[in-house]
Amino acid sequence: MKLKSSNLNHLAIIMDGNGRWAKKRFLPRVAGHKQGMDNVKTITKAANRLGIKVLTLYAFSTENWGRPTEEVGYLMKLPALFFDKFMPELMAENVRINVMGFLDELPKSTYDVVMKAVEQTKNNTGLVLNFALNYGSRRELTQAMAEIGQQIQNDQLKPEEVTEDVIESHLLTSQFEDPDLLIRTSGEQRLSNFLLWQSAYTEFAFTDKSWPDFSPEDLTEIIDDFSKRHRRFGKL
Repeated sequence: MKLKSSNLNHLAIIMDGNGRWAKKRFLPRVAGHKQGMDNVKTITKAANRLGIKVLTLYAFSTENWGRPTEEVGYLMKLPALFFDKFMPELMAENVRINVMGFLDELPKSTYDVVMKAVEQTKNNTGLVLNFALNYGSRRELTQAMAEIGQQIQNDQLKPEEVTEDVIESHLLTSQFEDPDLLIRTSGEQRLSNFLLWQSAYTEFAFTDKSWPDFSPEDLTEIIDDFSKRHRRFGKL
């Protein structure tokens, strides 16, 4: 199935509720993360077949380092588990991997795994699966302002030349259009430091379903609702 008139090119998802999913089943939190990892494949394939061009997933925030050491350690191992298990299917689906965030702070083994996936899929021309890994929007904006300030100090840019386009060129999403739709699972209704600049005119959808339970049918239903919205971008 392909999207016909929804004008949805870039979909972002805050994948929330893995821990609560596990707790309800009297399982350790890492079991929820494992189930959530499997669902990334399912939803990626569904999004690709719906004709979505970019799928940005909030995989690990700059604040998530404050979680228990054991949980953080498992989350850092998930990329290796994911790509080892699903790379053949991603290649078959023509999916291209991109990773954005402050990647130099990742453990070397995690960094090497994600960079290998980016390299392996760089020639694929289907959906871009964009992982936000060690990503935080306030830090992204702070870094962008620092870079622009340095350019001004070096006489490479004048203050009056700082436009929205200039700022966007310094963001980690500079190669993508802003998200058309952002979905958050598991009932919470906040951005949690995710794509603050980029979501200025993004449509939002919230579902009580936890991420491991979020299905292609749920995705299709939300996209169908999105297709009926009239996006005015501040105009009439």
